[in-house]
Amino acid sequence: MGILSKFDPEQRLSWPYKADGLFSGMALLTVSAIAKKEKEQYTVKDISFTQKSLQKIAIAGETGSGKTTLLKMIAGLVQPDAGEIIFEQERVVGPYEKLLPGHPRIGYLSQYFELRNNYRVEEELESKNLLTEEEANNLYSVCRIDHLLKRKTDQLSGGEKQRIALARLLTTAPALLLLDEPFSNLDAAHKSIIKSVIHDIGEKLKISCILVSHEAADILSWADTILVLKNGRVIQQAEPEKVYSQPVNDYCAGLFGDYNLININHAKHFATMPGIHLNGKQLLVRPEHFTISKANSGMISGTVQKVLFWGSYFTYDVMVDQELIKIKTLNNTFNAGDPVGLSLSPTDVWYI
Repeated sequence: MGILSKFDPEQRLSWPYKADGLFSGMALLTVSAIAKKEKEQYTVKDISFTQKSLQKIAIAGETGSGKTTLLKMIAGLVQPDAGEIIFEQERVVGPYEKLLPGHPRIGYLSQYFELRNNYRVEEELESKNLLTEEEANNLYSVCRIDHLLKRKTDQLSGGEKQRIALARLLTTAPALLLLDEPFSNLDAAHKSIIKSVIHDIGEKLKISCILVSHEAADILSWADTILVLKNGRVIQQAEPEKVYSQPVNDYCAGLFGDYNLININHAKHFATMPGIHLNGKQLLVRPEHFTISKANSGMISGTVQKVLFWGSYFTYDVMVDQELIKIKTLNNTFNAGDPVGLSLSPTDVWYI
């Protein structure tokens, strides 16, 4: 199947790409046991997953965990040392096998994108445009850049430049979009805009997406599936709710927000609550899952050590038998030194 092109109407498919079209019922992307070694160390090892059309996949992990290398291999920009990548039922070839690396139906936007200086935005966007005028105008609207077309590229803010670079990539009509840290180095206003743009790219343009980000809130609120990487391997793959509430270890837990890890010696206090059992494992509890109130019988007794205001919520540090427990709540009822009681639902406890 050829790339979509306004210059070849006989071969041109409808764009945006239709999720119920040619590849309905089969995987859009299949990654099978791919690996990459650099300087005798694996940066990616034995990673496998599939993506259906319009499925939103997020990749999380600490710096150096292999996220960017994985994206570049999917895009055909880095050659895997093992395994294969199948996209739209054909193998993605790497730069060792192709003169000009990259797959024409896979768009990859690095966090280090560049625009040409002293060009009008509309000139920059036309450089690789394969869309009709109507499709291009729709794309510019989705990317929130239609008011910027007459500006010079050196007259744009960082967030505006990013959306221009994204729109330029989308004018090549990819079926799969790979975004590497799209929320980094943006202020709150531009970050909110790019989040809306990425949402609309899937909803309105019907383009599938894989996204890498270190921001937990951005991943959890967007993804259908999350892959957590550590040392080049996938250590957890699940929907956002499960990755957040049932992480496989404290590394996964820490990537997605604050947590309490209650060791075995102190867990006996929590085992007095209905439905919570000692099984030789540590108890993992997110701060917002505790309820804090005046001390009563049947509750876990503690003493407030510190109270902090975070704008939309408060956090309490509560000492329970030499174990410091972090609580997140909407209410500011107690002060440092106050005795309090903690309660907890057994469904909010995870054992690791």
